[in-house]
Amino acid sequence: MTDAKETQNNAISLLKKDHQKVKQAFAQYEELGPYAFVHKKKLADEICAELTLHTQLEEEIIYPAFREKLADAKDLVDEAQVEHDSAKMLIKQIQQMQADEELFDAKVKVLSEYIEHHVKEEEDEMFPLMQDSSVDLALLGEKITERKQQLSKT
Repeated sequence: MTDAKETQNNAISLLKKDHQKVKQAFAQYEELGPYAFVHKKKLADEICAELTLHTQLEEEIIYPAFREKLADAKDLVDEAQVEHDSAKMLIKQIQQMQADEELFDAKVKVLSEYIEHHVKEEEDEMFPLMQDSSVDLALLGEKITERKQQLSKT
């Protein structure tokens, strides 16, 4: 039987925490007034930084493990990768813009919708498959934590 600490730090738990954090940040963004440009830019940049880190962790650690252990479900990872690529393009655009520019809010909104869709697919489809597979989620969790610390220092 696994102890609570191991379960909290397994790959899926860590990724779900990231998902929740970004979801809350998008909700905060939605609550900001139309002229809260400084707050909007700051929050949008935080969201973009979180998502950039998160996607890198998934692409370096989770997706390769998924492909290896669940080769017959690789279409899910292929879709997730394409979704990441689309999100990265929007992230780059948002980071290069100011909050008072035309389409800034629209780009953040579309990014939010992309991420919401992506998270739903991961949590409803990919994660259950991983839980039922031979993927060592505790080991992947350790790798995620270690890599996150490395990337946060740079």
